Order: sequence, then C-alpha cells, then structure tokens
Amino acid sequence: MSRTIRVLVGKPGLDGHDRGAKVIARAYRDAGMEVIYSGLHRTPEELARMAVEEDVDVVALSILSGAHATLLPKVVDCLKKEKGSDQLDVLILAGGIIPAEDVAFLKEHGIDEVFGPGTSTEEIVQYTRTHLKREIA
Repeated sequence: MSRTIRVLVGKPGLDGHDRGAKVIARAYRDAGMEVIYSGLHRTPEELARMAVEEDVDVVALSILSGAHATLLPKVVDCLKKEKGSDQLDVLILAGGIIPAEDVAFLKEHGIDEVFGPGTSTEEIVQYTRTHLKREIA
C-alpha cells in the first residue's frame, strides 16, 4: 500500500492574494493528496522549516508580487540548508504571475517547474504525480 503524497502550498513574501494557492490546494486535496497550507506572508525560512517538519514531497509556491526572482531561489536555498544537502528530494513548483523570461532563471535556481495563469489544475496535479523525486511507497 502506498502512502499519500504530501504537499506544502506556500505563500512567500508580502503577497496578500491567495485565491490561486487555495485553488491548487483544493485540487491537490481532491486528487487524494495531503495538503498543508502555509497561510500568507511566510518567509523563505519559515517555508523551508515547514517543508522539513511536515516531511512533504512537494513544495508548491504561489507568488503574485513580482518578487519571485528573489524569494523563490531563497526558499530553495533555505530548504537545502534545513535538509543539510544540495540534492533535494522534494519537488519544488511555482505558480502565479511570473514572466516567461524569468522561468529559465528560476529553473537554474532550483525550481523544478513554473505554471502560469491559465494552467489547468489537472495539468499541475498530473505533473506533480509524474515528477516526484522520491518514491511513494
């Protein structure tokens, strides 16, 4: 019997809009995954600590503030520090208002995939299931 995929849906920074985060949290839940929602205004350090404490398989970050190039790599760095390893076994996803020209930069800095406006929740759930970095058993 396999265990449930655990997902942390996080809202880094001062972005106060969480409709998208709540939509994806619900989609993950409806797909049978266990979801931990960080709430608003979390620091990269808080999100990394939550991810380790909750032993999540996926960190899904939602950002609309325009601070993605600063905050998202910082979350990755903090997670590496918390785990004590440069090789993360956690899938790290980003969504929100992120310009296409910034996607390569984010991927170079540890974000596994970026989903923009209009991406279906089904596509995000399917990507998550097929790209996990650890075996769910």
